[in-house]
Amino acid sequence: MKTSRTAAAAIASALVAAVSSVPFPAQAQEMEKCYGISLKGQNDCAAGPGTTCAGTSSVDYQGNAWKLVPKGSCTAMALPGDRYGSLEPLDRDLPS
Repeated sequence: MKTSRTAAAAIASALVAAVSSVPFPAQAQEMEKCYGISLKGQNDCAAGPGTTCAGTSSVDYQGNAWKLVPKGSCTAMALPGDRYGSLEPLDRDLPS
């Protein structure tokens, strides 16, 4: 009986140690909408006039189309043609 309690305690300790070593994120990373960075058809939902939901932008870097990005990274994203991401919709590269 003592042997089975010792074995059970050892197994329980091993399980606790194994679960404790599994990395869990402290919290989900905060995200923000970033306009003007998505490629054609790769925007996240409801971009603006000319789009209905995810994947409906019709030009690259469409100014009113957005993607979710890690908070604080949007305006630092440099794109071709001296473009940058924006936290607000842009009046550039809109579909005709």
